[in-house]
Amino acid sequence: MERLVTTAQAAQILGLSLQGVHYRIKNDQLKSLKKSGKTYVYISDQVEDRSTHCEVEITEITQAGYKEVIKAKDEQIVVLKKSVKWMKKQYTSEISRLEKNQKRIIGVFNREIELLQSAFHEMRSIYKQPQIQQAVQTVVQKEENIVDNEVKEKFISLMNFTLYLKKHHKSENDIKLIILKAVKTRDSRFIYNKVDKRLLILNSDFSDLI
Repeated sequence: MERLVTTAQAAQILGLSLQGVHYRIKNDQLKSLKKSGKTYVYISDQVEDRSTHCEVEITEITQAGYKEVIKAKDEQIVVLKKSVKWMKKQYTSEISRLEKNQKRIIGVFNREIELLQSAFHEMRSIYKQPQIQQAVQTVVQKEENIVDNEVKEKFISLMNFTLYLKKHHKSENDIKLIILKAVKTRDSRFIYNKVDKRLLILNSDFSDLI
């Protein structure tokens, strides 16, 4: 016995594509009938309906694909977590290093100033004569001037830094944002002392800030 089905139903039953069904009709491999502008195909009742098998296979393939996608996603998450952990460790290490350098530089200058002040007071207590006191004071003043000159060579004032950026067409608001960003990102050229709220700016190249 045979039954009459549409080309789409024939494709499902035979496990073929719609083009495959039309190809077989064209080559007289399948009997067909045109009715009301539509093409119908004769299918024997003994032909096994493969549409159910196809759906099962598609479902199995889809589920397998989902499992692979989920597995790949989980692996990617693990890699990203490790990467974030490593970056956080590097960032913390770099911040610690910059803070130590900042404290060391400030400590060196503070010790130099303390030594000069101590030497001055000690010499003043030993020598009482006005002339000797004047001579000692002159020597100390020269030493302080040397230290000041060294500091000036290593650092520039906030005013000079501002003038430098203004020459390159930066507004006052732009300059404030540049300084805040530099301190926040621990730029080694900008040393901010939280205790006395003093900002030291190293005499360096600032072309990247222009």
